[in-house]
Amino acid sequence: MSGQVLFTALVLAVGLERVAELVVSRRNTAWSLARGGVEAGRGHYLFMVVLHTGLLAGALAEVWMRRPDAVPALAWSMSALVVAAQALRWWCIATLGRQWNTRVIVVPGAPRVTGGPYRRLPHPNYVAVAVEGVALPLVHSAWITAVAFTVLNGFLLATRIRTEDAALARLA
Repeated sequence: MSGQVLFTALVLAVGLERVAELVVSRRNTAWSLARGGVEAGRGHYLFMVVLHTGLLAGALAEVWMRRPDAVPALAWSMSALVVAAQALRWWCIATLGRQWNTRVIVVPGAPRVTGGPYRRLPHPNYVAVAVEGVALPLVHSAWITAVAFTVLNGFLLATRIRTEDAALARLA
């Protein structure tokens, strides 16, 4: 089986993982809104969806169109980082429980979560996103996608973290 086919399978698996996240997010969003949750940052949400979809599509397009050679040592190390990013992401989801979703929604009176990975980092989920954004394309040497996503994600995260911090400050 070719490296391109294996890479495609990996990207599709990550895509299915994202679908699972959206199922959890929709359930948790409904829970939060039913308890008076207030959404912040709605304006940048569509950009985030497009960017994350673009990561998957861009990596596949680059690998199939540019046909870079996969470097085995890089492929294995980046694959390990992709798995680690998924593990961190699901640790965040499990730690936040019903308060986790893909939007920025704060439920009045809800406690701020400070356990799990939030004990050490204020935004561990964004660490997972950043690692995945570099590692996933580099599994098959799709460096253009890795660089483009990282730069655009940097701008998005600057806005997203500011929005999230302001929303969380209202919990205190």
